[in-house]
Amino acid sequence: IMIGWWTAFPFWISFLICALGGILGVMYSIPLRRALVTNSDLPYPEGVACAEVLKVGSGGDKTNAAEVEHGRSGLLAVVWGSIVAAVFAIIVATQVFASDVAQTFRIGRRGAVSGYDFSLSFALLAIGHLCGLSVGIAMLIGACIGWGWLVPHYAALTGDLTTAAGALAQSTWSHKVRFIGAGAIGVSAIWTLLKLVKPVASGLAGAMAASRARKAGKADTLPITERDIPIGIVGLVTLLCMLPIGWVLGYFANTSGLGSHVTTLVIGGVFYVLLMSFFVSAVCGYMAGLIGSSNSPLSGIGILVVIGAALLLVFGVQPYVGPDATKALMAFALFTTAVIFNVAAIANNNLQDLKTGQLVDATPWKQQVALIIGVLAGAVVIPPVLNLVNQAYGFLGAPGADLRPNPLPAPQAGLISSLAQGVIAADIDWSLIRMGAYIGIAIIVLDAILARFTKHMRVPPLAVGLGIYLPTASTLMIVVGTIVGWFFDRGADRTRNPEGTKQLGVLLASGLIVGESTIGVVLSAIVVFSGVAAPLALVGAGYETAAKIIGGIAFAATAFVLYRWVLGMAAKRSA
Repeated sequence: IMIGWWTAFPFWISFLICALGGILGVMYSIPLRRALVTNSDLPYPEGVACAEVLKVGSGGDKTNAAEVEHGRSGLLAVVWGSIVAAVFAIIVATQVFASDVAQTFRIGRRGAVSGYDFSLSFALLAIGHLCGLSVGIAMLIGACIGWGWLVPHYAALTGDLTTAAGALAQSTWSHKVRFIGAGAIGVSAIWTLLKLVKPVASGLAGAMAASRARKAGKADTLPITERDIPIGIVGLVTLLCMLPIGWVLGYFANTSGLGSHVTTLVIGGVFYVLLMSFFVSAVCGYMAGLIGSSNSPLSGIGILVVIGAALLLVFGVQPYVGPDATKALMAFALFTTAVIFNVAAIANNNLQDLKTGQLVDATPWKQQVALIIGVLAGAVVIPPVLNLVNQAYGFLGAPGADLRPNPLPAPQAGLISSLAQGVIAADIDWSLIRMGAYIGIAIIVLDAILARFTKHMRVPPLAVGLGIYLPTASTLMIVVGTIVGWFFDRGADRTRNPEGTKQLGVLLASGLIVGESTIGVVLSAIVVFSGVAAPLALVGAGYETAAKIIGGIAFAATAFVLYRWVLGMAAKRSA
């Protein structure tokens, strides 16, 4: 769509991409579950939040008055957290409160610009609480590198003194800094994958041991939380999925004018999907465990995927086709990347679900079957929904979008399609990605030094890369949340039941995530059905400054009151 190859989403091709990619994502999440969930200390903020809500909602067997009171307090924390987050999100939708507190500004007289954006999101605040201080510090370091150094530096190089500071900062970040962030993420991802080799191998060994126990008639001896879909079935389903994926790739190659090279494209494409999708699933699953699925920058890893696909086409196919096939090669690179994206996106989310299951003693294979059913249902719905959105609005940056009144922004799709075009047309700036790689290496060395000489302080390299790559609207409030969570835990340490009080803080954070996420779906539906960008707006653009001041004060005050209330409730309970 973004390069004009498609004008709509063909149902069956789109369905197969979503369904096959989704099933592969579920299959890959099975060995990754043992490596990244069972044998890992990653926080998985959304998975933990869902588990805490389920535990409180189910009640369970309470054997004494203290447990009953703890359950009641936990339920209150979840319910009030959900209500407050939902109400605040509704007020933001009316535009009485701003959605963020942001500012861009010039530095000096040479055109340098910088800025910040604190999203007034209780869900992001809560995710920060659940992530922990080291992740927050790492993301803050990344944001400072991006907006304290790189954005001002590259903006100053333009010497542009006439463009508005906000527009120049956004353009510099989009066209320069994000590529540097992608390079940092890429190096950090490779390092992370190397560290995951042993846990993944251990996970596969555990899955094979469980399979042998089943074959020996000892399935009943396996703990219920270790009963995955048998690894033999996982391998068989994975290989069977490669057949229709090969057919889809071949069909696309034939219909795009690359039929004379269809064998090379299909064989290379299938192997690329098989290997790269597992790599991306592992790294994105790690990032989802680190900062949550909602903030896991699949597009950051996707940059490396599309560059890899495009480079393979440049060296393996482009020398044997004419210049008129350039656009077809771009489309094929994006098509292959789309399959890998679907695999990684589903694995990314499934690991959160499996973390929830681990915490509530669910049976993994039942979850995995349910996830496959959900993938197939989603694959049926997604193509027509995308077509409706495309017909109603169009996507900013796609051919013909400027003729639409309100095209929807698609920055990630635009960035990745631009990369495919840049690599195949040989006009990409590799120096940016190379610089990001150097930054990533430096952070890896720093983290290793901290691991060697300190007990608790670490700087996760991927989190630093995320801080550079993601907009500050997605990172700074998480950083604030990690600080709030740290102070809350210090306050909890002064109570009679520190662990119980910290658990109430986790439940409050869980409620905040649930409340904002749920109302977000409702608000999105209202926007879609009304056809209006801000259907609940009560004030106009002239109220923007006041909305930032009032919204920022209200957000800070509400967060303070909520956490003080939870500490007070914990103190009364333990008195």
